[in-house]
Amino acid sequence: MAPPFMVSAPGKVIVFGEHAAVYGKPAIAAAISLRSYLLVTTLSKSQRTVQLNFRDIGLNHTWNISTLPWHLFHQPSKKMFYHTSVNSLDPELLDAVTPHAEAVSKHLPEKQRRMHVRSATPFLYLFLSLGSPESPGFIYTLRSTIPIGAGLGSSASVCVCLSAALLLQIRILAGPHPDQPPEEAEVQIESINRWASVGELCTHGDPSGVDNAISAGGKAAVYQRIDFGPPSIIPLTTFPKLPLLLVDTQQSRSTATQHPSMTQHILDGIGKLATSALELILSADFDGDGTFDALEHLGTLIRMNHGFLVSLGVSHPRLERIRELVDYAFIGWTKLTGAGGGGCAITLFRPDVKDETITELKQKFNAEGFQEYKTVLGGDGVGVLWPAVFRDCTDVEGGEEIGQEKFENAVDVHGLKQLVGVGVHEHREGWKFWARAVV
Repeated sequence: MAPPFMVSAPGKVIVFGEHAAVYGKPAIAAAISLRSYLLVTTLSKSQRTVQLNFRDIGLNHTWNISTLPWHLFHQPSKKMFYHTSVNSLDPELLDAVTPHAEAVSKHLPEKQRRMHVRSATPFLYLFLSLGSPESPGFIYTLRSTIPIGAGLGSSASVCVCLSAALLLQIRILAGPHPDQPPEEAEVQIESINRWASVGELCTHGDPSGVDNAISAGGKAAVYQRIDFGPPSIIPLTTFPKLPLLLVDTQQSRSTATQHPSMTQHILDGIGKLATSALELILSADFDGDGTFDALEHLGTLIRMNHGFLVSLGVSHPRLERIRELVDYAFIGWTKLTGAGGGGCAITLFRPDVKDETITELKQKFNAEGFQEYKTVLGGDGVGVLWPAVFRDCTDVEGGEEIGQEKFENAVDVHGLKQLVGVGVHEHREGWKFWARAVV
């Protein structure tokens, strides 16, 4: 029986270009160190069930493997292989999945139940596309440190985790490992990304593909949609890791009224800012450890981007309050990220910000009902912990095994990060990540 293993994938923020990207302007998105974590447990041969446990949203449902619509998914005209490129959902297959997804959480209020159905649908579609009716039973348990519904790519992160886990289970992926050639890693990242996009189609209908591309590959990417076709997405593999403060307004996103007469000029300005930021990021001076001038240049562009978004009418008083508090503390450069009208703001830290200054600012945020996260911009993409055991680098044998009960019972975001968090314990070995070739 295969040992329990884990998969993890990051969320994302839009650093430059939101709103203008809809009109063909370039935009830049980057991974953040808030992540989803999926624990996969294999059951005994006699347990012919598959269980989906999304602990943080209260979804826990078990299906009998033999009652799922395998016959439709395995028809010669329908069968999809791991290397298949899927750009749309098969309506007949989606219809076959729907009643099984609709069976979840019948006892819950309709709003919560619909969220559970939206979560179960991509899981079942992927499980039936990549799995087998002869496979053993499994438990898929998901935890996340990414706020849901805040424009941070939480659903894409989940889909990347599911895609990677299922591809690992059918032994299509042979990594990541230290000696893996960059070309092989690139192919495997794209396989994960391609199947994650299928899950995103189930969730969103017509996603841009940016969220899952960032979650799979990490770092950052520039994307641009021309003539309302699929966007081009170009990874920025040299993007450095930068300290970032993410603040959630706890206000539902609702884009405010724009001013049509001003809109085109503002969108053009946002597009030019994104282009300037791209030129800076690709320059030899910008490596995260370089001069303060390069970081200040990026920060100035971030602040200017926020000013354009305010002019578009997509900010919110709570977003402006975050900016005021950050500016007063003089710790960095701030902008809203995503749709606006609520949601989140990001702050790129200045170098050498004192810990006590950040602590004082956090206290002010908490007093006013904001939720802050000290995170990292431009971090790793999808990674694997196989088996689900952390080893101390000083130990030859043994280690801390992450079992079902321990994983489920981790309390809140802090407890989850302490238990399995990527990069939390430098002395522990375990997580391994696919990495794109640096070009």
